[in-house]
This record gives sequence, C-alpha cells and structure tokens, in this order.
Amino acid sequence: MLVVSFGLDTPARSVLAEELGPDVEVVALSELNAADRHAALRRASVLLARNTGNELRQGEAGLLGAAKLIQFMTAGVDYIPLRALPAAVPIASNGGAYAEPMAEHALAMALAAAKRLFIEQAELSRNVFNQFTVNRMLAGGVCGILGFGGIGVATARLMRALGMRIHAIRRGTVAEGVDWLGTPDRLNEMLAAADVLVLSLPLTQATRGMIGARELRLMKPDAILINLARGEIIDEDALYAHLQAAPDFTACIDAWWVEPVRHGEFRMDRPFLQLPNVIGSPHNSASIQGWQEVALRRAAANCARVLRGEAPLYLIGEDERLAAPG
Repeated sequence: MLVVSFGLDTPARSVLAEELGPDVEVVALSELNAADRHAALRRASVLLARNTGNELRQGEAGLLGAAKLIQFMTAGVDYIPLRALPAAVPIASNGGAYAEPMAEHALAMALAAAKRLFIEQAELSRNVFNQFTVNRMLAGGVCGILGFGGIGVATARLMRALGMRIHAIRRGTVAEGVDWLGTPDRLNEMLAAADVLVLSLPLTQATRGMIGARELRLMKPDAILINLARGEIIDEDALYAHLQAAPDFTACIDAWWVEPVRHGEFRMDRPFLQLPNVIGSPHNSASIQGWQEVALRRAAANCARVLRGEAPLYLIGEDERLAAPG
C-alpha cells in the first residue's frame, strides 16, 4: 500500500495510477480520521510525502516502522525533520525531479553573466552606450559541476551543447559525458580550471561551508559561480568579500542562506543585490508550470520500484539525515 501524506486531486491520482498500476492501493491521509490514519501508516509499504514535519501529526512518524521506503517529492530534504522518522526505514529524495528546468536556469544565469546583460542594461539606463566593451564566450571554456546527480547531468548537456568542456565532482567514480571527473578530495583542481562553476549538491554536514574564502581564491578572477543548491554550501561573508575584491567575478545566486520555505523568511546578512557582479533569483529555478506532474511521476516511479521488490534510487545517506533538523 502507498500512503500519501499530502492532498491528492484527481489528476494526481491519475498519475499515481498510471505509474503504480491497478494492484497498488493508494491512500491519502488527508481523507482519513485519526484512527484510520494510524492504521494506514502501520500498513504502509511506502510513504510519499512533501514534508513530514507539516503533514504527519504528533506521534505518527513512529507508526512507519514497517515501511520499506519514505519517498519525498523534492530533491533537497535538508529542511525536513528526518531524524524524527524511524531510523531503520530508508529515505529517498526525488533526485533529478526538477533537473531540466534547473539546468536551463543555470544556463540563463551563465549567459547573462558572460554577456554582461544586467550590467549593460544598468549602464544604458544612465545613457552610457558601451558598444565596444567586450563580453565573453562560454564556448571553449570549462564548466565545473559540483554534484553530478540529475541536475548536474542535465546542466552538463546544455553546457556541452554550447561548446563547453565538462569537469565534474561526484562521490562515485563513474559518469558519462564529462571531460574530467574527480572525487571531492580533488575539488581544488576543478575550482582552478572552471570558467563557470555550478553547485548542484545536497546540503550535508560535509558540504556546509564547502566553498569559503580559500576556495574562492582558487577560482579564476573572472569565473562565474552559480548556486542552485543551498546557500549554506558557500560562506556568505567570504563570498561577499570576494565579490568586492574581484569585480570581474560573478555570483549567480538562486539558493540563498535564509529562505521562506526552509526558514520562514528571506534574509541576507550582506547587501549582495547592491553589487553589480551579482545576479539573483528567488530560488525559482524549479518553478515551471506543469512540472509538478513530472516530479510526481518521478517520485511515483521510485515508489513503484520498491513495491515491485527492487532497490530504490536516490537514497539519502546518514550525513544528510544528520544535517536535517530533528
């Protein structure tokens, strides 16, 4: 039985039926009374959730001890209270659920930075016409991708189509479509080579503060840094200081340090948006009309694997559990 902890409308039920087949019972907790909720959670083979911290009531997480998988709808789960869930039950993120739109966002940011679009628009507004100020080609350069999962792979496809060479860091040692592949201990090499650096890795105890002042100094003075992941992967103060000291360096920030979904508010400790070498967006790289259905299909497909007796994909590690709130 698949138990869903968020509300299901008719289109969502149709998607689940298509992905899971007619023999899988689908139960939405929002439609049950307290006693039936408890019974469903005890019987659940798989729980499909957005945020168990909001969707499960007090004491309900402990009823999932017999489940084979807890599947989340998002790729990033660091803001969900994972440690409240039964330790023995595997947890999967929805890896690559929004990979394609996020890859396009990375490409758009890289092009805007390389072509100085926002800088020159601001100059035009002051009646300054910099027709012969040079901008940059991405073709022939190196795109470094830190975190070569679904988002990283999709980003690599687009950057390669522009003629960029792909350097990637991932924990595993096998990846297709890259010109250079390293494990995290070789991060310094990739930082030094990258013309564009894309962050697309999860926030864990190991990745928190991974990019600090030393790492930024290793990068090219005119590099483009794009953060699609989590703000906390970059040291906020160090990035601000580096942007002031290196005016040709550009930071493209989609993921911020304090955001409404994860923290209940938007806040930054430094005035990044007053700097000309910053391009910001409100973590909307995945906000594409109709893509919720794609994400649901991808999550449901992973649930179906478990219900068929196969191993799930995108299991999170102990480091990700520990990085999440209790």
